[in-house]
Amino acid sequence: MVVEKNAPLQPCNTFGIAARAQTLVRVRSVDDLLAVLADPQLAPAPKFVLGGGSNIILTGDVKSVVLKMEIKGLRLVEETPKAWIVEAGAGEVWHDAVAWTLAHGYPGLENLALIPGTVGASPVQNIGAYGVELQDRFESLDAIDLATGQSFSLDAAQCGFGYRDSVFKHAPSEAQDGSGLPRGMGLAGRAVITHVRFRLPKPWKPVLGYLDLERRRTEAGVEHPSAVQIFDWICDIRRAKLPDPAVVGNAGSFFKNPTVSPDQCADIIAREPKIVHYPMPDGSIKLAAGWLIDACGWKGKSIGKAGVYEKQALVLVNRGQGADSVTGGEVMTLAKAIQTSVYERFGIRLEPEPVVV
Repeated sequence: MVVEKNAPLQPCNTFGIAARAQTLVRVRSVDDLLAVLADPQLAPAPKFVLGGGSNIILTGDVKSVVLKMEIKGLRLVEETPKAWIVEAGAGEVWHDAVAWTLAHGYPGLENLALIPGTVGASPVQNIGAYGVELQDRFESLDAIDLATGQSFSLDAAQCGFGYRDSVFKHAPSEAQDGSGLPRGMGLAGRAVITHVRFRLPKPWKPVLGYLDLERRRTEAGVEHPSAVQIFDWICDIRRAKLPDPAVVGNAGSFFKNPTVSPDQCADIIAREPKIVHYPMPDGSIKLAAGWLIDACGWKGKSIGKAGVYEKQALVLVNRGQGADSVTGGEVMTLAKAIQTSVYERFGIRLEPEPVVV
C-alpha cells in the first residue's frame, strides 16, 4: 500500500483543477484496500474514492482519505454459446478496456468508446453513449464494504441502474424495516468497486440508431459495419465534438439531458419549434441539454477561467493552465448561471453530472 501525504490532485482530475489531498492511498489490489481498513489511523477516517477523475469538480483541498483506484487486469472469464463474459479491474482506463475487448474478438462495447474515466466508475454512473448504456452490457461486479471490510458481488438488478444513476450514487437510507435493517440499498460512500464483469452478447449486433453513425455509414458506403469500424467512427465523432482533457481541461458532458412529459414537451415546442428532443421507451421525452444551453447564448462564453466549449455547449472547460488554472468555485458559478438562464427561458432545471467535492 502506497500512502502519499499532501498529494497534488491536479494531475488526478481531467478538469485540471488545482487541489491537494491530505492523504492519498494508491490502491493496486484488494489487499491494499483491506490494509487501509485495518490501519488504525486510516480506517476510521472518511474516504473518497477516486478513479480517473473525469467526473468530479474539486472546490478545495480534500480532507478525506483519497483512495486512488489503480487495480488492473483484463481477462475472459467465461465463453458461452450466448455471450462472452469479460472482467476488468476497477483501475483500468475505460477506453483501453473497450479497445482490449475488440482486439481480442469480444465485440459489444464499441459504442462506449472514448468515454473518459476508469472501469470502476462505469457502473456508478451507468455510462452511456450512442444508444448503449453500461447496464445493457453488464454482468456483475465485486466490491468491498468500507464499514466491515467484507467483499460482496452485485448483479444488474441489485445495482439499481437508471439514467446516469445507480445504487452507488445514493446514500444508505436511515429508515429501517421490521428487521431493524436499513430499508435503502444506497451504497454511496459505503462501498468500493474492485472488479467489473461485462456480458457481451452473441451473436453480435451493431447499434446504429444515431444520426452521426448513420451518416458515417453512408459516407463509407458500408452496409454492414464491423464492431471495429463502429469503434473508429465513434472515436472520430467524439474527437471532433469534444475537447481532449489532456489539451483542454474538462469533465465531459456537464449536465444531464432532462426528461419531460409529452405535454411539457408539446408546450415547449409551441414556443421553441426547433428544440432537439428524443422519445424514450417509457413514454417520456428527453431534451438535449446542449441545445437548451446554446439557445440561451452560452456557447463560447466564460466566467473567470471557466468557459463553455465553442463546439459543444454541454461541455464546460478550463481556460486556465497549471498554477493559473480554473478554480472549482469558478466552474460552479458558471454552471449555476447556466442553470438559471435555462430555467428562466424554458422552465427546465438542469442537473449537473459531475460530483462536486
